[in-house]
Amino acid sequence: MGPPKQLKRAFLGFDLSTQKLKAVLLNCKLEVIAAAEVKFDTDLPEFRTTGGANNGPDKNEYFVQPVMWVKAMDIVLDRLVMQQADLSTVVAISGSGQQHGSLYWSKHGIKTLQNLNSEKFLHAQIDDSAFVVNRTPIWMDSTTTKQCLEMEMAVGGKHKMAQLTGSKCYERFTGPQIRKIYQKRCHAYEEAKRISLVSSFISSLFLGSICPIDFSDGSGMNLLDIRKKIWSKECLNVCAPDLDERLGVPVSPNTVVGNVSKYFVKRFSFSPDCKVIASTGDNPSALAGMLVNSKWLTISLGTSDTLMMSLKEPLNWEEGHVLCHPTETEQYMTLLCFKNASLVREGINKTTSGGNWEKFNEYLESTPRGNFGNMAVHFNDMEIIPRAQGVLRWSKEIQPSSPEAAKGVIKFSSPQIEIRALIEGQMLHHRSVAEDLGYRFGQETHILVTGGASVNKSILQTIADVFNSPVYTQDEGHEAALMGAAYRAAYALYLQELDKTGTPLCYRDYILSLTTNKLNLVCEPNKDSEQIYAPMLLRYREMARILADPYK
Repeated sequence: MGPPKQLKRAFLGFDLSTQKLKAVLLNCKLEVIAAAEVKFDTDLPEFRTTGGANNGPDKNEYFVQPVMWVKAMDIVLDRLVMQQADLSTVVAISGSGQQHGSLYWSKHGIKTLQNLNSEKFLHAQIDDSAFVVNRTPIWMDSTTTKQCLEMEMAVGGKHKMAQLTGSKCYERFTGPQIRKIYQKRCHAYEEAKRISLVSSFISSLFLGSICPIDFSDGSGMNLLDIRKKIWSKECLNVCAPDLDERLGVPVSPNTVVGNVSKYFVKRFSFSPDCKVIASTGDNPSALAGMLVNSKWLTISLGTSDTLMMSLKEPLNWEEGHVLCHPTETEQYMTLLCFKNASLVREGINKTTSGGNWEKFNEYLESTPRGNFGNMAVHFNDMEIIPRAQGVLRWSKEIQPSSPEAAKGVIKFSSPQIEIRALIEGQMLHHRSVAEDLGYRFGQETHILVTGGASVNKSILQTIADVFNSPVYTQDEGHEAALMGAAYRAAYALYLQELDKTGTPLCYRDYILSLTTNKLNLVCEPNKDSEQIYAPMLLRYREMARILADPYK
């Protein structure tokens, strides 16, 4: 007879990131049964991308041809089939997309999407003619400074914009990008019948019609009122005319938007009852994939360091980002990005340890916590929070009010002191910014560290000490956004199928009833950590203030 029908159910998740499109198929126990990926630079060389994007003619201009993403979907589905993945068992699909990117559908493109021929590839039908903008801006683009200023001025300033939408205007955000298209390519804007985010584009392909934008990814546009979870009329009006018609009504990330289109039923043997779930942005999806609660702080150590937290109420930040939560839909999540991160660590490693991380870690561990009072702030590039640039080193003797405070010392006496000053300084920076913006660390705080440097136990121990909190890593943590997409598909279907009289489990409890969160305790803070680092936090703030003063 074979296994019961319930056991054959599978969930399909996608992550359309900057450099690749990944797919994962999970069984009913949320175990991986198939996975595939398409790397844009190497698998689709005809689009001539570098790091998944094309350089535009202007400085800081980056774009992608949307057809590349369509073609990638053709390939990744074929690769799943070649692994003998049984797509007929898929009961729900959702996705994760790089945030802020936008796609502009033509009338012809929408009609084509609704009438796909299963005998042909997607990219043979959804081609350049499906979009009125064939060089679509992505998050790397920062050519919209003018549009940001115009939008902020029109709504009453940075603080008002941040209060309304969760962030002041950022060049990469979708609202300013749409305004630029409207101003520079007015005819294309007029011809655009609908505008999708990268995430809603994924769901649109499977739905066979334009999928609504979810309000978690929609929070990264400078257009959504994050408290009311509807488009802000003020912001829409200052962005472009008749924008609400092009965006459609935003929906909860838990929304089942419809059944998969006939194209996928006929071409890939999907069940006609397979549900398509609203997709969301990669940062919210990563939070969904980590399966941690509001007492956790997530630190991603990468090219930029990112802090992610869940909040019951939004903080009024002028810096950083507040987004609608992807799974606890009455709550919020926060993002803090720090520019001077892994590249600075790699630079100091090169000069002090010849690029040898084992030696770097030996040096770090051989120096006592607190570093004999020696501290450093390394803002090699202009930092985001605070807006500051420069390098400042203080020895124990330097006082904030002294004449030498602004100059500091040129270098420390040993590579050991230099290394500990760097790592402690970076983590003091991260903690002080989070605290200054209203986040409170307590005895119940736990830290999950992801990203490239999460394998470095010496750095993790410093994080545990500076934050005075235990530090964990996660198996498959590098695929959190992808797993989050598949998990959310499972949860949205559970909510739809739940008996109306029943009380639903929250997202985390439901997913953890089927799988584990694969968390590993790596290190705990030393008992004297708070005693050592509380005074250093005060000194760090003075050092950062000195570096920020010229840019105020």
